[in-house]
Amino acid sequence: MSSVITIDPDFLKTRIIPRSLDSKKGENGTVLIVGGNRIYHGAPILASLSALRSGTDLVYTAVPRSNIIPVRSSSPNIIALPLADDKLTVGSANRLVAMLPKKPDAAAIGMGLTIAKPEALWTLVRGLRSLGTKLVLDASALIPSILTQIDNTETIVTPHSGEFKRIFGEVVGDNRDERISNVHKTAKLHGITIILKGWIDIVSSSDRIAVNTTHNCGMTVGGTGDVLSGLVSGLLTKYAPFDAAMLGVFINGSAGNLALKKMGLHLVATDLISNIPDAMKPFDLVKK
Repeated sequence: MSSVITIDPDFLKTRIIPRSLDSKKGENGTVLIVGGNRIYHGAPILASLSALRSGTDLVYTAVPRSNIIPVRSSSPNIIALPLADDKLTVGSANRLVAMLPKKPDAAAIGMGLTIAKPEALWTLVRGLRSLGTKLVLDASALIPSILTQIDNTETIVTPHSGEFKRIFGEVVGDNRDERISNVHKTAKLHGITIILKGWIDIVSSSDRIAVNTTHNCGMTVGGTGDVLSGLVSGLLTKYAPFDAAMLGVFINGSAGNLALKKMGLHLVATDLISNIPDAMKPFDLVKK
């Protein structure tokens, strides 16, 4: 196994891609967020706002038609696209790919999403991959059958321990070394990047592995994982999957720590989004 990288600001600064001073709208990334259902309307909103705070230029947010009003009302910064059905179906997946105003550089799928049947998710993944879109899969998109569609691609999956068992059929383990070994073995087997969320975040690709301890116990509140998925998808428009994942978990944790200082153990997921700019300031670089 490769040596384990400890994610810290000094290391991440060596991975930063500066923004061009003369860049134009759209050149800093376009993201698609696909999520939400009748209960979890907030998940895609959180992911969309964090993707925007990552520094990407445009975010399209695809949600069930029944959710379109609250999503549009949540922020004028979100471009909301209504799915044809309340669940992700094969038909709604095909229509979504066809209706996209612009090709997304990256997409995050699954936050609060109800999927009618696996074929619907396969259809969406295949359609986006045909456009050259890199993917982040979270929550309900983490099902075993999706592995045949994403093996050996530039895809990031973001499970916690229970979701890891569901998608890969393996128990990740309890102690640090066991978790690191199992995540790395699984990432290498499938040729993808894995973010295992937990008391330490473990990020692994086929050939590299890193750990992040920058977060706090207040971040168990609902929605912080949605913030992470949106953040990582925004970074994925510019960075290779492993670097996007490392930056994402560290910035998400740093924003959570800033929120903890202000709110104590009463923080909520939107507090993380508010603190992403300050968490990212050390990494804001521009070039001529």
